[in-house]
Amino acid sequence: MQLKDIQGERDLRKISLDKVGVKNLNIPVVLMDKERGEQHSIASVNLSVSLPHEFRGTHMSRFIEILENYHDEKISPKTLKNIAQDLCEKLNASKAFISFKFKYFIRKAAPVSKLESFINYDAGYEADLDLNSNKFDTVTSIIVPVQTLCPCSKEISAYGAHNQRALIDLKIRAKSLVWFEELIAMAESSGSSPLYTLLKRPDEKFVTEHAYNNPRFVEDTARELALKLDADARIIWYEINITSCESIHNHDAFAEITRNKLN
Repeated sequence: MQLKDIQGERDLRKISLDKVGVKNLNIPVVLMDKERGEQHSIASVNLSVSLPHEFRGTHMSRFIEILENYHDEKISPKTLKNIAQDLCEKLNASKAFISFKFKYFIRKAAPVSKLESFINYDAGYEADLDLNSNKFDTVTSIIVPVQTLCPCSKEISAYGAHNQRALIDLKIRAKSLVWFEELIAMAESSGSSPLYTLLKRPDEKFVTEHAYNNPRFVEDTARELALKLDADARIIWYEINITSCESIHNHDAFAEITRNKLN
């Protein structure tokens, strides 16, 4: 017996919807890894398409079916484009939107002892496909925690200086692959000191003194990172949003930069 397609019924209200779909879908994923070839993680996924005014609804199960077809593939901009094309084709849509958010892990050696441990970063991809303009766009994102030490505090204090953790929220558009590891290295070198998971006492001494000898305002960190992104010819657009979780103030400090290098 053929069941009635309620979603496919004609709607007479003449209101198109920008996005309809599924969100907060947690799935295992395979990610590209610069050092090890691949790594496994869990992603929170949003999938959506545009809905013309004449359709009452979309077919939600098809989002899951399409995603299941790619469960063995490494997630990359190319994979996202293929998923977006399938979404448009199988859901009769002109636009598709995709978001993958996940933990990305690297092995990181302590600066003196060289002991290695895992450290994780919040990373992701966002992509959208517009068949009307034949345009596909992807944004790569990562949040990198660093230490910042206040230059003003160091200058005016008889000893010591206040320091804190800052979160560098970085998004880029690129014309070729930029590894997460490369973005992490750019971000970490822009603060006063990187963060580590495993530190022995000689490592802790080194990190503390390195930060003290490399003071950075949140503004300094944003500008240092912008210089590195400007120098990378692969990157055509970036957005930097840095929040300094202040240790001696009851508020945070922040700095933002957005640049389109093609303009």
